Amino acid sequence: MTETVLLVGCGKMGGALLGGWLDRGVDREAVAVVEPTAPDRVSARFGVAVVSAPDALDGEFAPDVVVFAVKPQGMAEIVPAYRRFAGAGTVFLSIAAGQTIAFLATHLGDAAIVRSMPNTPAAVGRGITVACANPHVTDGQRETCRILLEAVGEVAWVADEALLDPVTAVSGSGPAYVFLLIECLAQAGVEAGLPADLAQRLARVTVAGSGELARLSESPAAELRRNVTSPGGTTAAALEVLMADDGLQRLMTRAVAAATRRSRELAG
Repeated sequence: MTETVLLVGCGKMGGALLGGWLDRGVDREAVAVVEPTAPDRVSARFGVAVVSAPDALDGEFAPDVVVFAVKPQGMAEIVPAYRRFAGAGTVFLSIAAGQTIAFLATHLGDAAIVRSMPNTPAAVGRGITVACANPHVTDGQRETCRILLEAVGEVAWVADEALLDPVTAVSGSGPAYVFLLIECLAQAGVEAGLPADLAQRLARVTVAGSGELARLSESPAAELRRNVTSPGGTTAAALEVLMADDGLQRLMTRAVAAATRRSRELAG
């Protein structure tokens, strides 16, 4: 990739993206960062140009991509400072949860905008990001955004921005559901008589290993489940509980619906 990139915000997600770009061979000279809280730390860690405010950028600097990796509640104050790049062949890529394309356009005008929803496994390069582009985004800009986002995991695209609400509910919030599963599985082990440290280890490694098996397998999850389940065995006994009418599927459906509603409320 030869495009120049301006990264606005270099916290956990911004740092994961920047690290992924550099690991994939993006030239450090092609990246600039705006990070007000710890510019020296970011510069020392990544070896890229860092400033504490947008007005400190070189007046000749014209990035091909501006990536907003800041907290959603700060976007209204931060985004307007970058409107000067709009309309000059720049695409704006936002990873701020809940901030719509319309919201960004209010501050950026008639600009090329991509809104995306990553998740926290991006920190270890195992994330998935779903993105949506407005009509001003060219095929080349879309491809550049794909390359940038793939530095921390898989990328999918949707044409309907409204789908980003259930995307947020499934994959954006999803890691918390998995961590809760680890907690619950470990606690169930304790209540069955296991020492707490062993129960925690069994739960963590089992969930992590099963996830990796699912990632590497071409089989659907249902088939993987059946492969572990012997008729009349211990797994079958547990699944009778988890797959009952009031079991895990009904609970997960309610949870995702609640998260989807909340995502729409926050975006609205």
